[in-house]
Amino acid sequence: MKKIGFIDHFIDEWHANNYPAWIRESSRRSDFELAYVWAEKDRDGGLSTDAWCAKFGVKRAASLERLVADCDAIVVLSPDNPERHEDLSRVASACRKPVYIDKTFAPDLATAARIFGNFERGGTPMFSSSALRFAEEFEALAAKGIARGTARSVTTRGPGQMARYGIHQVELIVSLMGPGLRRVMQTGPQGAPHFVFEWEDGRRAQMTMLDGLPFQLAAQGEAAFQTSEVKGVFFPRFIEAMLAFFADPSKSPASKAETLQIIAAIEAGVKALARSESWVDLPRI
Repeated sequence: MKKIGFIDHFIDEWHANNYPAWIRESSRRSDFELAYVWAEKDRDGGLSTDAWCAKFGVKRAASLERLVADCDAIVVLSPDNPERHEDLSRVASACRKPVYIDKTFAPDLATAARIFGNFERGGTPMFSSSALRFAEEFEALAAKGIARGTARSVTTRGPGQMARYGIHQVELIVSLMGPGLRRVMQTGPQGAPHFVFEWEDGRRAQMTMLDGLPFQLAAQGEAAFQTSEVKGVFFPRFIEAMLAFFADPSKSPASKAETLQIIAAIEAGVKALARSESWVDLPRI
């Protein structure tokens, strides 16, 4: 059994509390086990790291360095504190073992570029993604005539705020529309922002964020139009993709270029919230 290690800012959070069961229930449950955990701190008002380990039957690593040395694959969690990803992944970036960094990958493009640089210099395979990328409804689009990177337009809706949950919709938009995203504008009313994304070739996509909205997707291809509500259970499908990457890290589910464009789009989108009805160019590196 290959050993997986979790690194987190604090371990008592939704992703860490649910990933263990999905790993145990996956098609690769005979190949991988969650073995070690290291957390930077205990969650205020939540389970301590020791209590969490007792609850889930996992060992607490004596140090971050010990966890990286003793594991075959590593998950850097901290989904609620992406500003910690750069520091939390630094030791793992030189381990030459497959690493997954949870959403949102980085708080801005400059940080995202530095994290990729750390892993490239360390010769360590790594990817990051929204779990929504693996939704059955999204993956089915190619069979219906809308291949990734080829959409003429995309419209999405879903809950949350851009800085924290924008990754889920932006990942779908960028994956379908492909490279060349140029700028972002926010045009919605207070409490329900609506973003317009424009590509260098003039194509546009749009997304609306409002708490309570289900994730919905509409995509237009050259000869097909498809709309759907994301109703499937996409997190177990994501876990399957993550474990497949751990088994063969030469096949990344998300490219560096795409991930950087996604983070740049979110950064521009956050700025657009303060400049309604005005275009905000994507940052460059």
